[in-house]
Amino acid sequence: MSAPNKIHVAPPASSEPPASPVNAVDKSDHRVRRMFASIAPKYDLLNHVLSLNIDRKWRAFTTRVVAPQPGMPVLDCCTGTADLALAYDRASGGQSPIVGTDFCREMLAVGLAKVHQAGAAARITLVEGDTQRLPLPGDAFAVVSVAFGLRNVRDTVKGIDELIRVARPGGKVAILEFSRPRGRILGRLYLVFLRRLLPRIGQALAPNDDRAYEYLPRSVLEFPDGQAMLDLLASRGLTDLKQYPLTHGIATLYVGLKPASTAGSIQEPIA
Repeated sequence: MSAPNKIHVAPPASSEPPASPVNAVDKSDHRVRRMFASIAPKYDLLNHVLSLNIDRKWRAFTTRVVAPQPGMPVLDCCTGTADLALAYDRASGGQSPIVGTDFCREMLAVGLAKVHQAGAAARITLVEGDTQRLPLPGDAFAVVSVAFGLRNVRDTVKGIDELIRVARPGGKVAILEFSRPRGRILGRLYLVFLRRLLPRIGQALAPNDDRAYEYLPRSVLEFPDGQAMLDLLASRGLTDLKQYPLTHGIATLYVGLKPASTAGSIQEPIA
């Protein structure tokens, strides 16, 4: 796999079809891409401050639970600034080729600098591409992951279908996403933080004119989690599903297996 001395760009989709009815928050491709482009320079700082650095532990946990066999390829979708792609590179001891995809070039530019800084340019390739229409062949990756990105995909079902399409038969799909603590006290405190404190902290650290910090809590609260997410993944064909609530349910890792019977359904790269 070639070293990413540049970001590989996939052809854009010809049009933006209507969003799924389940998505009430505005997740149009243009809006989400513009929003993340505007906060890309301080995205990592925001993540670490708002999570008290626990997000690093969540990613490390993901790479332990869904660990690639040495040499087996890994795909990280919605890779953003490549944190999970780099975590997988560390977890594999630099033995697995890794591809990270994202449709926001500004985020990938930050990730590319981090990849070079980590000395991982020969092992990690970054590709500009939409998770709803991945420019990659089917049945190709032993592990397909996405961290805190699936809820930003305009059509959640289409995004999940693409994750499954590019996974190898017998491969694993790992989705790390924010969820909602169910405890009576913690649940209420979490809502206060999400709705009132997070937007103020985010705006103070990285001023934004696109209401990014109002979008975040809405996208979390409107996204399926827990059993609802397991049911959705099962309906798309994943088996052997498991969920791992993290930090009292503030985040959850969902893991599923692509059964061998789905092999060959879509083999050609999406252009």
